[in-house]
Amino acid sequence: MDDRRQDDWANSRSNRLPSFTEVLSRRTRPPVDLFMFYLFLQREGAEDILDFWLDVQQHENLCRAYFKDVRKSGRTIRDDWPEYWDYARRRGSIYGTVLGLNPHTGTKRSTTSTGELLSDQDRANLASVDEKHAARSPSPRMQSVSPNTAVATEPPRSTTPFSLSGRTPTLFNNRRASRAPTIIPRTSAISRQDLIASAERIYFRYLSPAGNTVGSDENHEIYLPPSLRIHTFPLNSTSEPKTQNEMSIMAQVPDMFHAQKEYCFRAMEQDAFPRFLRAKAFGNLTPVSALVRLIVGLIVLWIGLAVGFSLIFLDVHPKSKRFFLFLPFTVAILCLISHQYELDPILVFFGQSESTPFRTLTIREPYVRKLLIGRAIWVSLLVAACVAALTLLFWAVPGHRL
Repeated sequence: MDDRRQDDWANSRSNRLPSFTEVLSRRTRPPVDLFMFYLFLQREGAEDILDFWLDVQQHENLCRAYFKDVRKSGRTIRDDWPEYWDYARRRGSIYGTVLGLNPHTGTKRSTTSTGELLSDQDRANLASVDEKHAARSPSPRMQSVSPNTAVATEPPRSTTPFSLSGRTPTLFNNRRASRAPTIIPRTSAISRQDLIASAERIYFRYLSPAGNTVGSDENHEIYLPPSLRIHTFPLNSTSEPKTQNEMSIMAQVPDMFHAQKEYCFRAMEQDAFPRFLRAKAFGNLTPVSALVRLIVGLIVLWIGLAVGFSLIFLDVHPKSKRFFLFLPFTVAILCLISHQYELDPILVFFGQSESTPFRTLTIREPYVRKLLIGRAIWVSLLVAACVAALTLLFWAVPGHRL
């Protein structure tokens, strides 16, 4: 079912590159999916900003699940958490529709939920996709109905595995991860202390200055402009807020990282994402692999030139033996031009793109495949022309024994 939905989403952008919102909402396929974007940031040492964005998204999904549970129990947010209700009425909230606030007056614009990540054109494309998919096999999404159920907070994910449980992605094993939606498993009802614990972990992991980390979480402080920095987190997940000041601070927990998340979204969209598309939609090599090809190409080219000049200055007969120079010249020119374009045409013709040095995965995004095949044909013609020119040049030079 999810494969068909992925096919429909891919067909909806058969003549364009995916947008950043589509990558973050995991509606794209390799080599321009979220996992490959994570690896791209990891090579630049900037994966913490994406980890922060995704962890805040998970925190907000947890808050959203809490509010849904409250409403399903028959209570209102105003009665259950009056401090947050007052805060949301005064300042606005990204959970406006879940809280029951007027969606036109009490809701902040957010990049939090997948639906809000999509542009109008994306919504139109996905609407047509969902209509076709519903006709095939309609399936309701899970919702949080009891403490023992799991909360489904996002649409079906990409078929490429992505793990936030550790610092290393999970593609390095060869088995595919589950295609089930990302869920928040739980054995008891979500409490406000769970929300505080989630916010506390995010603060001490990403926002607390190095050296102020508590617990076992490693610090991965991200850069934020001074106006968005949070300098303290006075709440403690092990004790209930008691003072009025603590209660008012706790009311800010669900929306605490909203502005920081928006900033990270814009930073990635304007800086890292265009470079990611250039690297993966117009090439299929990693920087390390391209560098290895440069070294191999120079060595093989030196060997080919040495053999060629030896055949000339030793005046080896018959002259047709020089045609065998096309073998080292082909390897050398292919490696050098692959380095220059960061594209290996042989891998492209086999439908492969590198994820990490010398590890490949199948190119499944239709428009990217079309772009890469076109560039691979151009690179192949360029290699053939250079090899033919060098081979004919060494064949045409008259021999002269020294």
